Amino acid sequence: MDIHILGAHNVESKGARCVSIVIDGVLAVDAGGLTSGLSVLDQTKLEAVILTHQHYDHIRDIPTLALNLALNGGGIDVYSTPSVCQAIETHLLNGTLYPKFQESAEEKPAINFKFIEPYETQRIDVYEVLAIPVNHQGITVGYQIKDDKGKAIFYTADTEPGLSHCWQHLSPQVLIVDVTVSNSYDEFARKTGHLTPAFLHEELVQFQELKGYLPTVIAVHMNPSLEKEIKEEAALVSQILNTPVTLAKEGMRITI
Repeated sequence: MDIHILGAHNVESKGARCVSIVIDGVLAVDAGGLTSGLSVLDQTKLEAVILTHQHYDHIRDIPTLALNLALNGGGIDVYSTPSVCQAIETHLLNGTLYPKFQESAEEKPAINFKFIEPYETQRIDVYEVLAIPVNHQGITVGYQIKDDKGKAIFYTADTEPGLSHCWQHLSPQVLIVDVTVSNSYDEFARKTGHLTPAFLHEELVQFQELKGYLPTVIAVHMNPSLEKEIKEEAALVSQILNTPVTLAKEGMRITI
């Protein structure tokens, strides 16, 4: 399984994109930096997009993806909860900001919305995808994605502490986890639904107690202005737990 980090941050700047991940060149997870991170040719190779929640930094490139695919005669399945699909239809693909690409009638729509159900494994292309609710504003799900060789990742999406209910359902080799701010912002993290390195440490301890091992940990959704502190604090977590904890960056690839 090839994991390509297109966007690793919670904001966009010259050197940072919002979160988006592509698996094996065909399955996109969140769309914060999807079209800005891929050529048009590579966009046409995507088979599906799965979205974790409706916050703009995770869905914003769905309209531009749809436009590129429509111009090239293509289409794509977009999987998420009903509330996320409805938010995109209401606020983005509404005929005012962007065309209603989900209603293109002549051949096939550029966007085909499909619903996912939490705790139900769904076959998407060659992958088994399991959506699990996490603790964030509104309805948010993380995803375990497992290929036909048994290799698996879990992407937490944006989440605050309290992931122990997730761990019992998972056995990933790689954990891609939200670590948005440094430890001094713990109150802000709880209020907005995110993790700090200290919170991550607590979650990993619980994971190890329940599962008997620790996966490789890749942190995403960092605020660039706090990245230096986050990196230092994450390195301490790595040292204490004797397991890799790496901050993602744009263009990073992980193979499992």
